[in-house]
Amino acid sequence: MPYRFSQALCVVFMLLASFASYADDASHKDDTLIRINGSTTVEPISSAFATHFLELHPEVTFKLSATGSGSGAKALINGECDIANMSRFMKQEEFKAAIENGVLPVFHTVAMDGLMVITHPSNPVYGLSIDQVRSIYSGVVTNWREVGGPDLEIVVISRDNKSGTQKVFNKLVMNGVKDKPDYQMEHNRLIQQLVQQEPGAIGYGGMAYLDGVKALAINGIEPTAANVASGKFPIARPLFMVTNGYPKLGSHVQHFIDFYAKPDGRKAIEAAGYVSVQGYGKMTIRDVIEHYWPWLTVFLLAVMTLFAVRSRLANNAIRQRENEVRQLRNYLSDIINSMP
Repeated sequence: MPYRFSQALCVVFMLLASFASYADDASHKDDTLIRINGSTTVEPISSAFATHFLELHPEVTFKLSATGSGSGAKALINGECDIANMSRFMKQEEFKAAIENGVLPVFHTVAMDGLMVITHPSNPVYGLSIDQVRSIYSGVVTNWREVGGPDLEIVVISRDNKSGTQKVFNKLVMNGVKDKPDYQMEHNRLIQQLVQQEPGAIGYGGMAYLDGVKALAINGIEPTAANVASGKFPIARPLFMVTNGYPKLGSHVQHFIDFYAKPDGRKAIEAAGYVSVQGYGKMTIRDVIEHYWPWLTVFLLAVMTLFAVRSRLANNAIRQRENEVRQLRNYLSDIINSMP
């Protein structure tokens, strides 16, 4: 099948899935069991949602697995889960396999995540450029002193091939250059733990896995939730929960998926370490000042100049009036003095 035609076919099926309001959310019928599989990055959000959901619906049982975005996609395609957690989009072959299997993947964006480059806390390096990170992961740079750090061999840690995080990192950072990691880990938490133990290590992962490690500034942009929310941080991605069609309205799956849009959902997402889509892209007062400061400076100078001119004109007017009063007083005084 030609590539363009297959792409168009995928778009058509996506639109059909998005507007199929009463589509079944999965092949099994037990609405009190919600099976979730996939991304280790999205797993903290699912766990937080499940904890809150059980308080409202104690009759529901959750089966949570975190085996990577690729495994989550495969489980959804094979009808083995109701929700696939993914930190990337489906590949074309995955989407094609889903369609051929009668599955219509619908992506629900539940949060935004900054893909953080992390080091041991003792490493004095404050930040790197994307080019420097690429050079480290491709084996061009092998010692921290080459990027302003100590004379220490760099231990490169990456995610495994099933990871959506790895796919995003390869796209946004490696840009087609092959990485040469010393270790490949199956979970963000394993990278976090290894970086905590190894002074020369460098790794990457989601915002929820920063305890005990140091996140680096990238291209001079600090690795903060505010910078991810404003879109400034250069390595960021959406996080998805994917269902087979739009969940049946009123079902437990639908209520679970929609939790991200509620105030408590936003709190749960932020408590897990991520950025709520409700706050993504909003500009703070600081953002406005940083973005528009040249125009604000011109405006303030213009206002100050206007006030200075008006003040000078007012002072001149006052002095002129005083002179007129003085002249009138002298004139009247002369008249009085000339009277017999």
